[in-house]
Amino acid sequence: MKYAFFLFVVIIHGCLVVAQTTTFTNPLLPSGADPYSFYKDGYYYYTNTLSDSIVIWKTKNLCEIKTAERKTIFVPPAGKAYSEELWAPEIMFLQGKWYVYFAADDGKNRNHRMYVLENDSADPMNGKWILKGKMADASDKWAIDADVFEYENKLYVAWSGWEGDKNGEQDIYIAAMKNPWTIEGLRVKISKPEYSWETKGDLHDADNPPHVSVNEGPQFLEHDGKVFIIYSASGCWTDAYALGMLLFTGEHDLLDSSAWQKSKHPVFKASIKNSVYAPGHNSFFKSPDGKEDWILYHANSKELQGCGLYRAPRAQMFTWNADGTPNFGEPLKEGFEIACPSKN
Repeated sequence: MKYAFFLFVVIIHGCLVVAQTTTFTNPLLPSGADPYSFYKDGYYYYTNTLSDSIVIWKTKNLCEIKTAERKTIFVPPAGKAYSEELWAPEIMFLQGKWYVYFAADDGKNRNHRMYVLENDSADPMNGKWILKGKMADASDKWAIDADVFEYENKLYVAWSGWEGDKNGEQDIYIAAMKNPWTIEGLRVKISKPEYSWETKGDLHDADNPPHVSVNEGPQFLEHDGKVFIIYSASGCWTDAYALGMLLFTGEHDLLDSSAWQKSKHPVFKASIKNSVYAPGHNSFFKSPDGKEDWILYHANSKELQGCGLYRAPRAQMFTWNADGTPNFGEPLKEGFEIACPSKN
């Protein structure tokens, strides 16, 4: 059973009233990598990687995402630089408009870059989505997994990219933004794979180098004055895929690479006893009442399932340690009943 429904039917003033879902079990959907959500005006707007298009879901509670309204907002035309391999879309409301950030290429991975869609409608399920174009810094190197966030009234973007023009290592970069679709200034590298748990990535593919070390999927997280970036490490095609953490130790300048301190150990990793493998590419959301912190992530249910369609979105609540760092706990097993995020 994937969802537990507790239905209480009563008659109030002649109307039939059915109670909403109160618990759920992971995964939230049968398939869907790189899950992301944004909360506005009582609704969550959710999206995940589909590769050939971008779809958004709308729901009052993410534990009901399976039955939520959904809409395809973008199908790229053929023959463009952004026509294939649409990865890791993120939807957010910034400066009065809706934006979706995604990575795409022309069928060749070395050409992956980041792109932006814009919609000026109050509801992103309505209105028209317009492609603003490519979002790149001056180096215009391979880039995926953009996460845009606001810090001290200034927009920034973090992403995963290559130092040069060849595959082999993915690093985490950050840059300031002039507006929601334009990077301002130079990119700054704030993390590279260095610990053993970040460098699992042997490949057996003639079209790729024999080994790739990965830092990707950066996600901004702020709590009680502390600033973190939670990122995914090691190849998604390995069971070693896990979450790492960067802590900003500076005063105000997020572009100071020396001010980012990396955790020496993963902060969220596979649970063999719970049959959850390769958990990663997360995002965060608050419960509808704003009292609970939740992590969204994808994972596999069996060993060696890699980066394909087996990856499915999951959610669970997390807490905070005494030192102010997040405590994500252990991935919960499938079939374990979880109370839905608390409502107002």
